[in-house]
Amino acid sequence: MRGWGGVRAGVMVALVLGCGLAGCRQNAPPGEVGANPTKPAVLDPATLGEVSGVVRFAGKAPEPVRIDTTMDPACGFGGGGDAYSEQYAVKDGRLANVYVYVKSGRPSAGGALATGHNGATVLDQKGCVYTPHVIAVEAGDWVEFRNDDSTMHNVHTMPAVEGNPAVDISEGPKGPPQAKRFMEPEAMIPVRCNNHPWMEAFINVSATPWFAVTGADGRFALKRLPAGEYTLGAVQEKMGEQTMAVTVKPQAEVKADFTFAIK
Repeated sequence: MRGWGGVRAGVMVALVLGCGLAGCRQNAPPGEVGANPTKPAVLDPATLGEVSGVVRFAGKAPEPVRIDTTMDPACGFGGGGDAYSEQYAVKDGRLANVYVYVKSGRPSAGGALATGHNGATVLDQKGCVYTPHVIAVEAGDWVEFRNDDSTMHNVHTMPAVEGNPAVDISEGPKGPPQAKRFMEPEAMIPVRCNNHPWMEAFINVSATPWFAVTGADGRFALKRLPAGEYTLGAVQEKMGEQTMAVTVKPQAEVKADFTFAIK
């Protein structure tokens, strides 16, 4: 999927610790720890607020389609379990795998955006399925690609924004992980496996530290956000992007619910 990339948030804000990031953050790749060394600024907690909400699905969701993985006996349905399509992950009317982020805005008290993240977010391959299906990182952070399967995989990313790596690497069975750094804000970068055509995942790159990917309960939270006026974006791989204006106040929680539907 393309067309949701290339969106740079016009936000000049100070980074804070403890932001809700999506995915499992690990140590930076060996030898790369100093690549993004900026220390985060410390903000007064009294000036920070929170945006939280639920992403819902309106109507009847398409049933997941069982995927036939028998073209590769190493995948099987035994070791990794059944594989199903993940385009519409809906449970009790709530939508998972939605990328929610600060699209634009300016806090009440300005500051320079300091990244300071040196970790890597993991995108694994288990049972010939990418896990998680959707991840998100801050611009300048790393994605670590792993292969927990006993078969060869190929990791192939297809970014639309210059500056993000067009990854095309092979990973041997249970081989060592490989990490790539994503530098430019972009939403829903497709990730495929050339060896197993049903495998698909998406990487999102945020211009700020304030982003999340909804879980099975459809919830998200952007915590420790400086007070100010913002526009949020919520992106789903098939149903596109929605936006919402919010006002964050110090030591207050703002509710921001989204509803998607198939048109």
